[in-house]
Amino acid sequence: MHSFQTLTGGAAPRVKVVDIGANPIDSEPPYAAMLRGGDAEVVGFEPNRAALAELERRRGPLERYFPHAVGDGARHVLHICQAPGMTSLLEPDPAVLSLFHGFPDWGCVLATEAVDTVRLDDVAETAGADLLKLDIQGAELMVLRHAEARLRDAVVIQAEVEFLPLYRGQPLFSEMEIFLRARGFVLHRFFPTVSRVVQPMMVNGDPYAGLGQLVWADAVFIRDLTRIGALSERQLLAMAAILHDAYAAYDIVFRLLEEHDRRTGGSRADAYLAGLQAAPAQAA
Repeated sequence: MHSFQTLTGGAAPRVKVVDIGANPIDSEPPYAAMLRGGDAEVVGFEPNRAALAELERRRGPLERYFPHAVGDGARHVLHICQAPGMTSLLEPDPAVLSLFHGFPDWGCVLATEAVDTVRLDDVAETAGADLLKLDIQGAELMVLRHAEARLRDAVVIQAEVEFLPLYRGQPLFSEMEIFLRARGFVLHRFFPTVSRVVQPMMVNGDPYAGLGQLVWADAVFIRDLTRIGALSERQLLAMAAILHDAYAAYDIVFRLLEEHDRRTGGSRADAYLAGLQAAPAQAA
């Protein structure tokens, strides 16, 4: 599928992404194609020194990375776990981890250290963010509670959410959804969900295998479409670009462009739909 900019003749502004927990150990972030195409700029945060060094090694001209731990602006205890991906400002909960294969070892705390956190609203470089992406092992809601100004600008949020508290006192998906709903966001979809087999059963000898018990997911939240009139013309285009290029939500993109056309007298929605319809033939 062509990029949003190609389908609409360069209709969108460059999208600003703030990535909190930008560690590149997993697969590419959803905005990677936009970044490669020059359609997005990224402000990222990664306190893990090795991961930050890798981000700096790879980064292009539209990327900036900071070593800050983002939170509520206070000092916290960082729990350094055997599996780096489980290191968190929150303490792992052995009772919950013991339900699943591998997690008691992966979540074993090897050391602790005091770290200062920054509030997202206090970092000037994050002003005007369109997409907020958060993956920081249970502290996502802490960050958002201290990012009210950034939430007023953002149109899409992707955050890791949990359905079981892997960490003590960890807010769960329901709390995240209630918080963001009160600020004009609705759940778009999970991207994707992750399940794990409850011990002692194991599937095909694979400790990573899932079955029925949901454990976590990346949840994508978008601006409430019933309040579309509250979005600026720039926000309409930025949200459309993100949802096309990162999440393939073509139906919502079309509705956003129709609203933009209604305000401006343009014809971007028709051009977009024609581009979508032509895409299979072009691909063939």
